[in-house]
Amino acid sequence: MPVSTGEPGAMPAGRLFDAVVFDLDGVIVDTERIILEVWTEAFARYGGSFTSQEWAAGVGTDNGFDPLSRLAERSRIPLPPRSELRSQIEQREQTLLHGLSPLPGIREWIEGAERLGLDIAVASSSPSLWVTGRLADVGLDSHFVVVSCRNEELAAKPAPDLYLDACRRLHVEPTRAIAVEDSSNGLVAAHAAGLTCVAVPNSVTRGHDLSTADLLVDSLATTPIDEALRLLSEKRAI
Repeated sequence: MPVSTGEPGAMPAGRLFDAVVFDLDGVIVDTERIILEVWTEAFARYGGSFTSQEWAAGVGTDNGFDPLSRLAERSRIPLPPRSELRSQIEQREQTLLHGLSPLPGIREWIEGAERLGLDIAVASSSPSLWVTGRLADVGLDSHFVVVSCRNEELAAKPAPDLYLDACRRLHVEPTRAIAVEDSSNGLVAAHAAGLTCVAVPNSVTRGHDLSTADLLVDSLATTPIDEALRLLSEKRAI
């Protein structure tokens, strides 16, 4: 099978897709589970609580559920200063992140995309330092041509900004790119930008409504990228 020349966007004729854009948290690394665990511990320690629906609203975005503010409102035990509490949370996250591996199937999807000549990128609502740090932790940072992160100019999902930015920097049309997402906020963002969406739920997002995905898979490990491309191509042809 022919491959690209290495120039972003260069693809063999007749291919439906030019690129794959991955979400980070919950797709590449299992950080969603860790973040939820850390905040669950913090709320329990200070006598507060939150619902699964509240937490779900904040997955994949930065403008949904704000656990720090909610804890300040709901705690029944006096909290330390906000800077100290934030430091406690970050230290606990770093402890649990140590030794984290890529989620099942992600390395094979990345290698498969490269083999097929597809450009790859990351589009994440997390800040740049978090994203690049997690990619480096699991040894995948060198694979991505583009990493698009939430900042002052690019709004977090469910706005389409991050996906539009990633496609622009890859020099591909959004309609010729696949988004790999784990959350409803991510699917809204990717569809709004014009991408075809593959949804892969994790332990935190398995109860989310991911029905708008063009393809819903249980795991990237059980649905290789070649199979996903075949299924998406068949759906496009209908």
